[in-house]
Amino acid sequence: MSNIGVPDEVIETVLKQNDIIDIISKYVHLSKQGKNLKGLCPFHSEKTPSFTVSPDKQIFNCFGCGIGGNVIKFMMEIENYSFPEAVQQLAEDADIPFHWHGGHNENPEQQKEKSDLLKAHELSGTFFHYILKNTVHGKDAVQYLEKRGFSMKLINQFQIGYIPAMRNTLSDFLHKRDFSLPLMEEGGLLSKSDRQQYVDRFRDRIMFPITNARGNIIAFAGRILGDGQPKYLNSPETILFNKSKTLYNFYQAKKEIRKTGRIVLFEGYVDVIKAWDAGVLNGIATMGTAVTEEHATTLKRYADQIILCFDGDEAGQTAAIKNLSILEKMKFQVYVAMLPDLMDPDDYIMTHGSDRFKREVIENAVSATKYKILYLRKNFKLNDDNERLRYIRSALKIIAQLDSPTEREHYIKEMSSDFDYSFETLKQEMFEIKQELEKKLGKGDNNEKRWNNVMNGSGKEVAPSLLPAYHNAEKNLLAIMMYNRQITTYVEKEIGDQFNVEIHGAIAAYLYAFFAQHEKPDISKFLAMLRNDELENVASSISLIGDHHATNSKVIDDYIKQIKKFSQQHIIKQKRLERDQAERAGDYIRAAEIGKEIITLERNQK
Repeated sequence: MSNIGVPDEVIETVLKQNDIIDIISKYVHLSKQGKNLKGLCPFHSEKTPSFTVSPDKQIFNCFGCGIGGNVIKFMMEIENYSFPEAVQQLAEDADIPFHWHGGHNENPEQQKEKSDLLKAHELSGTFFHYILKNTVHGKDAVQYLEKRGFSMKLINQFQIGYIPAMRNTLSDFLHKRDFSLPLMEEGGLLSKSDRQQYVDRFRDRIMFPITNARGNIIAFAGRILGDGQPKYLNSPETILFNKSKTLYNFYQAKKEIRKTGRIVLFEGYVDVIKAWDAGVLNGIATMGTAVTEEHATTLKRYADQIILCFDGDEAGQTAAIKNLSILEKMKFQVYVAMLPDLMDPDDYIMTHGSDRFKREVIENAVSATKYKILYLRKNFKLNDDNERLRYIRSALKIIAQLDSPTEREHYIKEMSSDFDYSFETLKQEMFEIKQELEKKLGKGDNNEKRWNNVMNGSGKEVAPSLLPAYHNAEKNLLAIMMYNRQITTYVEKEIGDQFNVEIHGAIAAYLYAFFAQHEKPDISKFLAMLRNDELENVASSISLIGDHHATNSKVIDDYIKQIKKFSQQHIIKQKRLERDQAERAGDYIRAAEIGKEIITLERNQK
């Protein structure tokens, strides 16, 4: 057993029965290019395809961001899975039976706790849904939901439920099914009363299940049915639920997000559900927090465009401004949907209907820059000359920070039209502001890692420096070793672990171990053995070099000679330093001994 509890035979079967092209094609549009297929990398922004998939080797590699590996690694990266979760998902997709509990670096007890909590949440979700639809207790909840525009189809789609006001509805249900009540408290389903008894955390609430990226229920959001407080209550953070990483409805919305390349971000789960009913199938919400870096990183794998659809009141507008900065930093194209008359999305849909919501609110969303300018505008009295001039200068400061000259010109023209100032005057003013900003930031393009062309698509790509001869020799030799057991055995005997680049030495050590267990080469299986992101990325990149340059045994020996030569040169250099230190210390006998060692080493090199 290896790979944190996943049996080797399961990994092998999963790799065999999940063709990498079939899996990656669900996420990336691939085009044939020689033996391989190419596409735009799903892990970073790029305009020219540098993402390569090899059907022969069953691996992928991006020459832009350096990420690479087999089909398991791809699923880990694209879906934010742990290794066991990725294997489990691929096993399920290929109808391969599995008998282990997935967990990332967890001991068996932690794995069991996680598994029990997942089962408890799934059962609780089914239980709440049943109470809502089939019992007297749920009648008021159904009436409330119908009044709010929730059809039974929508209730079923989102598995909305209800828990009565009694103290022990869920605790008794879980206790009868032999769940550990202390664990259920840790998992956020129960709490302790003043008498130290386990009681229901949620009471008299309409229950909205919260799922993870795989569709498993991991938490609940509860809305009070009566007038009690708090009005909304979410599960606490647990080993299953982290609100900084979780996105409401992400599992259901993924398909439409991939298809459209666009995400609609709402403030709450009711807005998401009502928008779904209106035909907005790519809607998600954060769990009561602003967008985090973890959220943004996950979303960037699926789409480049985000529409913020927050409430039309002051709080909603301020929340939109707060979320803009992190999304723009992650290079999303951000738009903001404008809701009139202080409405929220639910109100608008109820009042004006689904078609108008999609057409007039979602499709008419304004750019992030336009929204910032409009948001700024309400802070000034524009009928006052001084206030108007202050507003114009503040708006021009926003425009000056745009990278694109075309975008800058577009917004200056709009301002010129709105305020009856000449385009040239405003443009001159904007350039003066731009120069002031550049002086403050420090002229140049090194702000916010703007040098990184691969990530932001701007500026010129810096050519990589030439690698030393021994470095290329090690890479080429490792590439050949990956396809030949006999050559790997020969290299182990000649060099062993004496590679000059540390990561190359580590890959060589894994190759020695791999061929000690396997007769035939298998790049995908070898990569599964590494279980380290850096090693996998480098090894997958090296494997794409192939072994076509191994024309004869002389080529192998030349690479080995080149590697040994640099190693010897490094040792000689160290010896010379030792000799000089001995001479400075007055230890001339020791200096002479080291001198003889240097001569011997130099002779061996010739």
